[in-house]
Amino acid sequence: MQQQQELLFKVLVIGDLGVGKTSIIKRYVHQIFSQHYRATIGVDFVLKVLQWDNDRVVRLQLWDIAGQERYGNMTRVYYREAVGALVVFDVTRASTFDAVLKWKDDLDSKVTLSHGRPVPAVLLANKSDQMASQVPKLDSFCRENGFVGWFETSAKDNTNIEEAARCLVEHILTNEESPAAEREAGSLILSGYTSATKKHFSCSSCVK
Repeated sequence: MQQQQELLFKVLVIGDLGVGKTSIIKRYVHQIFSQHYRATIGVDFVLKVLQWDNDRVVRLQLWDIAGQERYGNMTRVYYREAVGALVVFDVTRASTFDAVLKWKDDLDSKVTLSHGRPVPAVLLANKSDQMASQVPKLDSFCRENGFVGWFETSAKDNTNIEEAARCLVEHILTNEESPAAEREAGSLILSGYTSATKKHFSCSSCVK
């Protein structure tokens, strides 16, 4: 039998303190939710393994960046070799949305893909369970500010977490074309992808 190709991608989860980054990661990776997470200190990361298709296993290394880190000097180290990002704000706190572009600018200034373009970033309007149907449409905001898509999410209700992550991985796979046209099946590729093809994204909120 042909061995499956394994791909390892580093994904950042960034945004202001208390927007729900850790809750999103815990829900996505472990399918659990708690009201009582402590604030992340510095950085933490967990691994999510996806059977992407018959030929590929995708391993996502999700880096949970503390909300106060944008004001520190360590984000350049934390961001190194990242190939995608989830940028999170809290729909109940306008100040966290105001900070979104500062996080995006910080990201774009410190990490780029090998061809020089920004890493794909998906915007998450989190805690949507607390403001049902009141989240403004963000299509034009994402297009104007370089986000590949956006989703209303709720870690509590498990709303759109899987969909947002899949949208981001789709873009990573498209962008991360390995210079080597052929690799042995079963090899581990760090931040790379072989023979990427453009395809229609299934996530309706992805900005085309």
